[in-house]
Amino acid sequence: QVQLVESGGGLVQAGDSLRLACAVFGRPFTWFAMGWFRQAPGKEREFVSAISRGGANTLYADSVKGRFTCSRDNAKNTVFLQMNSLKVEDTAVYYCAANPAGRITSSRGDYNHWGQGTQVTVSS
Repeated sequence: QVQLVESGGGLVQAGDSLRLACAVFGRPFTWFAMGWFRQAPGKEREFVSAISRGGANTLYADSVKGRFTCSRDNAKNTVFLQMNSLKVEDTAVYYCAANPAGRITSSRGDYNHWGQGTQVTVSS
């Protein structure tokens, strides 16, 4: 059974930075392309970023491009989301997800395994 455990969320001010981490257990980490999604209150869960199995390729939503960086450490079975220049509108629960097909994609349906989420709150 695959388990994804996120950490690193918190309350910050606009302009600050946060680094989220997601550790994967139960299957070889390199089987998966990894993604980050977020869900704000009253809104649909939306794509944030994705990274390929080896880490060479990444994909970002337009709303975070240039501010967020997705990376992974395959030796530590962990994927990261470095979030800089945070905005109030980045406030959401952030979820990591694993895609066993291995290709990077922004489609929620391509991700079979999900973490429990970590809250990020950005105040003005």
